[in-house]
Amino acid sequence: MVLEKKKATENVIKVASSVNDHLSNFPHFRHYRRNGLSAAHLNMEAPYGPEWPAEEKIKRREMVAEEARYIFVHEVSNKDVDGVSELKEKERTCSCEGPIVGFVHYRFILEEEVPVVYVYELQLEPHVQGKGLGKFLMQLIELIACEKLIHCLQFSQNRMGAVVLTVQRANLVAMDFYIHKLRYTISAISPSRFDPLLGPEKTYEILCKTFDHEARAVLEVLRKTFYNEAQQSWRFVKHVRDKFNSNVIMRLSKDFLCMVLGVLSDLCGSFIL
Repeated sequence: MVLEKKKATENVIKVASSVNDHLSNFPHFRHYRRNGLSAAHLNMEAPYGPEWPAEEKIKRREMVAEEARYIFVHEVSNKDVDGVSELKEKERTCSCEGPIVGFVHYRFILEEEVPVVYVYELQLEPHVQGKGLGKFLMQLIELIACEKLIHCLQFSQNRMGAVVLTVQRANLVAMDFYIHKLRYTISAISPSRFDPLLGPEKTYEILCKTFDHEARAVLEVLRKTFYNEAQQSWRFVKHVRDKFNSNVIMRLSKDFLCMVLGVLSDLCGSFIL
């Protein structure tokens, strides 16, 4: 039963990744004309800070990976606006392509054995920000995630379980955009929630929006056993620090303390951190 479920889940990812045009079922999302708009080294360096040189190399490799999928946003000239509107009414695609002013990089992957759409990047040129285009693109990603590929598979429960993405904590604008405007939540697999000891040292959060109970149980709900054990261990660390010479204790790194606690937990037969 477990193997069958795993095979079916992997097949969902395979089928979703094989679709050439994810916009074909959402023709009205091919055109965006709101707030004066007729619509990858963008906005990324500042939030990463000193980590950016190393992260840039990773981003470049990610962007050319075979499993990467893209939605590009082209800005059309004023003379093409009427033509675009006419094509939109006929649910046809505009052939006129202006400069690229934004893109979404996404993939279909398994996250904790849950099929998800993982948004690797959402980047917009500064002059098209604040006009609703980012929200428009994320709504499209969510539609793609929820789309049922019935004509490709023999069963109906084949949509993605969630949309997942990573945001740098220093990018306060992006954090506010996803959490407060789009109602994403900090995932249970995000470092700040999964590891109370070392999580605060990480520079990013993993956010998610789930679409079914199974995905919600894995990606949103904290694993209480782990969380409670971690909290108890952290209280033990503070107790040791208070009991003994603080000058000695503070020389011990958190990693070393975690190792010591792991050994103690193993000897006591409890949960290993």
